[in-house]
Amino acid sequence: MGARLTFPGSDRSRPRRRGPGRPRTAFVLSGGGNQGVAQVGMLRALLERGIVPDVVVGTSVGALNGAAIAYAPNLTGVARLEAVWCTLTAADVFPGGRLHRAWNVVRRGTHLFPSDGLEALIARATPARTFGDLAVPLRVVATDLDSGEEVVLARGPLQPALLASAALPGVFPIVEHDGRRLVDGGVVNSVPLWHALCGPTGRVYVLNVSAGASDRPLRSPLDVVMTSFQHARSQRFDLEMRAVPADVEVVVLPRPPDPRDLFDFSGAPELIAQAHRLACEALDAAPRPGTARAEPIRLRIGRRRRGDVA
Repeated sequence: MGARLTFPGSDRSRPRRRGPGRPRTAFVLSGGGNQGVAQVGMLRALLERGIVPDVVVGTSVGALNGAAIAYAPNLTGVARLEAVWCTLTAADVFPGGRLHRAWNVVRRGTHLFPSDGLEALIARATPARTFGDLAVPLRVVATDLDSGEEVVLARGPLQPALLASAALPGVFPIVEHDGRRLVDGGVVNSVPLWHALCGPTGRVYVLNVSAGASDRPLRSPLDVVMTSFQHARSQRFDLEMRAVPADVEVVVLPRPPDPRDLFDFSGAPELIAQAHRLACEALDAAPRPGTARAEPIRLRIGRRRRGDVA
């Protein structure tokens, strides 16, 4: 399942105070491209209830959102992230449009778009420049293109780690970092639950929006590839859920339906509001921390949709 790093590790993240007996809380943010907008509403619901992470683990867009909340784990940080998503357009992330994509296919390049848009998006999402600038530890998942190994980035400069984690193969450039050629972490692990269990974790909140790939109509070869990959990744998440230690509580927040294609960034405010409402309902229905229970929580609240794991 890939290398595992304990936390807080050797980064200089500012320590957080936990109440006596409060278990360490981890946020796990999946990949999912533009569907990552729903994680903003989920984060707002968590923080409104005083649920603050002690460690954040993210893949692809989840790493980007995770970096923003790891820098400012409060409602101000969520508001900043929401402002970014509500003004984001396809041209910001995928500069050049369809003609540019067609030309890059013809010229047989290794990618369809430059990383300039992603770099600007990272700068807007968080002012942090290194992992040490973050308020809580962050774990970023990427994939070694040459070996297929799952790589966890946890220290050093932040931008190349986030670029690598979001470098969807064939769409964005390969990122050369720390002696490796890296691409999107979602290739091997779209929902990095495994890495949230590397320390004394007592509670994990999973913000999984990648399960919505099957919501999308198949309009292009890329849609087919993304949906196919998602089936394999969902099976891995299901296996990792089964392997969670008995003393760890896991709450998987429900996601809103999102049928937009990969290049559509419209409707962000509505999707954030829907995700917030669903997350509030799920969290308010879950047993409160510290409540006596006969067995650990394994909650997946909300209607199952095709593409969700059981």
